[in-house]
Formats: sequence, structure tokens, C-alpha cells
Amino acid sequence: MAWNLWLAVLPLGLAWGLFAIGRRPGPAWWIGVAAFVALLPNAPYVLTDVIHLLRALRSSDDDLHTVLIAIPVWLMFFSIGFGAYVLAVARVERWLRWRGWSRPWLLGAELTLHALCAVGVFLGRFFRLNSWDVLTRPDDVVGVVGIPETRSVALVLVTFIAFVAGSVFVRYALGIRIRYAITQ
Repeated sequence: MAWNLWLAVLPLGLAWGLFAIGRRPGPAWWIGVAAFVALLPNAPYVLTDVIHLLRALRSSDDDLHTVLIAIPVWLMFFSIGFGAYVLAVARVERWLRWRGWSRPWLLGAELTLHALCAVGVFLGRFFRLNSWDVLTRPDDVVGVVGIPETRSVALVLVTFIAFVAGSVFVRYALGIRIRYAITQ
């Protein structure tokens, strides 16, 4: 849990440094952006750890411990991971807006990040690939990304929709305006 939480918060730290207002792209910045994109799926990935919570709930004999400790700890874990994801994506959107991107391009950038994360979470959960496997095991990553099965595409699509809907909900709950909305 601690390792996954660290991996979930890491992209937010990268976003904070890479996408600061006034920051101009350079060669090192592009390497940082590549690392950010590779690591970003780790933040929403924590939601898939619900399978471990369900196992723990089934094996627990102590209802009081479950209600007062286990469930609140897991809910905090999920909240921090997905919250870090939403804040990182919002930071990118803010920086792109500062760079002069129009509303349709901002929306496209955010949807692209959600789609890449949906694919990344799928590869992590079902093929046990990690973010760093892009560098350490590129052949394995390429081998998995071949022609997808219908079920795989459906899972990625459902994950993508969950990320979009969850992001909108969290941004609304935190009071973070979505500035590319068509109605504004």
C-alpha cells in the first residue's frame, strides 16, 4: 500500500515542477514530461487495489476493526491516489492554458491523458507491467500492445469513462474550475 501510494503521488510532484507557470520547455523538460506520462497511470491505478480490500474484508473476523480502521484507511488510500491524479491533470491543463491553448485543445489534451492512463492501468492490472517497463522491458510492452481483444478494448473504455467522470466529480468537489467547458 505504501509503495503504491508513493507511486500515486510521484506524478503530482512531477506535474508541480514541470508545469509551473512561467516554465519553458527545454530538452530536460521533455524527458520529465515523458516520465510524467509514463508514471501518471500509477495515480488512478490505486483504485484497482480494491481487489485487495475485498479480500481483506472477506477474511476479517473483526467487524469493528473493519468498519473503524480498514475501510477508512482504504478510502483514504483511494482518495489520495485519485486526488493526486486529478490535481496532476489539472496542473497540466492550467499550464497549457497559460501557454495559450484553446478550449478544444485543452479538452483534447485532458482526454488524451485519461485515455493513456486507462491503457496504462489496464496494462498494469492485467499484464503486470510497470511504468518503468517502457525502458527496462520495451519488447514486453510492445508485445502486449498488439491487436487488442474486444474485451480488452471494453475494459479500457470503461476505465477511461470512469477516469473522466471521476475527474469531473473530484474537480467539482474541490472547486477546481474546468475552464475548457463549452458553456463558458
